[in-house]
Amino acid sequence: MKPKLILGLSGGVDSAVSAALLRETYDVRCVFLDIGLGGGEEAGALADSLSLPFQTVDIREKLEHFVCADFHREYLAGRTPLPCARCNPLVKFPALMEAAEAEGARFVATGHYARVTAGPDGRVLLRKGQPANDQSYMLSRLTQTILCRAVFPLGPYEKTQVRAMAAELGLAAAKKPDSMEICFIPDGDYAAWLDRRGGTPPPGDFIDRDGRVLGRHKGYHHYTIGQGRGLGVSGPHRYFVTAIDPVRNTVTLSDGSDLMARRVVCARPNWIAVDGLDGPRPVTVRLRHSRTEQPAEILPGPNGQVEVRLTEPARAPTPGQLAVFYDGDVVVGSAWIERSEGVWS
Repeated sequence: MKPKLILGLSGGVDSAVSAALLRETYDVRCVFLDIGLGGGEEAGALADSLSLPFQTVDIREKLEHFVCADFHREYLAGRTPLPCARCNPLVKFPALMEAAEAEGARFVATGHYARVTAGPDGRVLLRKGQPANDQSYMLSRLTQTILCRAVFPLGPYEKTQVRAMAAELGLAAAKKPDSMEICFIPDGDYAAWLDRRGGTPPPGDFIDRDGRVLGRHKGYHHYTIGQGRGLGVSGPHRYFVTAIDPVRNTVTLSDGSDLMARRVVCARPNWIAVDGLDGPRPVTVRLRHSRTEQPAEILPGPNGQVEVRLTEPARAPTPGQLAVFYDGDVVVGSAWIERSEGVWS
C-alpha cells in the first residue's frame, strides 16, 4: 500500500508535474490553497485529469493575519518585507499538514525546487535544488517539524526539464507562464495595494546624506534600499536610495557608493543544520532572493542576533529581507536582516 501524501496543487506547471511524479510512489491527495483570487477550478480540472482526489482549503484568514498584515506593517516601518518566506512556515505548510492530519497522511509536498535529506545526527537537511532555479532561499524558515514530513519531487530537475515532462504528459499546464508576482498582489503594484489598505505615508522629501532636499518622493513605501529607478531626481550623478526614515518621512539618496557593507546584523535566526552558534562559523551567504552567494563568517551576537562578516562588501543588504547561510548545498539556517554597517547608523 502506498503511503498517503498531501500535495499543494496550484494548477501551475510545477505542481502539475509534481503530482504526476509523486503518484508513482504515493497515494496522492491534492489540496488547492484558496486565497480568494480564483484558480481552484483550474487546479481541480488538473487533479481530475490525473485521476487524483482534490479538495480546496480556504487560507484567507491566516494569510491576512500572518502575511498580509505583516507586509503592510513592514513597509510602513520603512522595511522591505519578504512575504513568501513568511508564508511557507506560517501558512502554506501548516495548512497542508492540517489537511494531512485529517487524511491520515504522513507526508506533504509542494513543487518547490529544493531537496531534503537525512543528516548524520537524525536531523533533516534542506538542500539546494538545481542552480538554475533553486528555491532553498524561500524555504529557509521551515522548521524540523515541517521538513521531516516534506517532499520536494522537483529538487533534481531544472525548469526546462519540468516543462518538457509536462508537455510529454500532455498536461495543460505545460505552456502556462510562471507567476513572478506576490500571490495576493497579482498585478504586481504593491504600493497601490498598500494604499488601498490605508495608513500609507504622504509625499515627503528626498534628501542627501547631509540633509539637503533634492526633491519630493511619492511616499516612502514606494521605495526600497538600493533602488535606482523611478526616483525622478536629476543631478550630477545617478541617484540610489540609501536610507528610509519613517519618522521624518524622508528618503535619503546618494551616488550609491555608501551602499556597500561588510557587516550585517540579523535577528530571529532559524537554524536547520545546526542547533545554533557557539562561535564563529564560515559559510556562504545569500542576502536577497538571487543566485548571488558570497563567503562570510557568522558569529553569535547579543539577544540571539547573528552577525555576518562578509569577505567582500555586499551591495545594499536590506532590512526585512533574509540572510540565508549555506555550507555547500546545505542550508545551515537563516535570519532576518536588521541593519548593515556603513549603510544605516
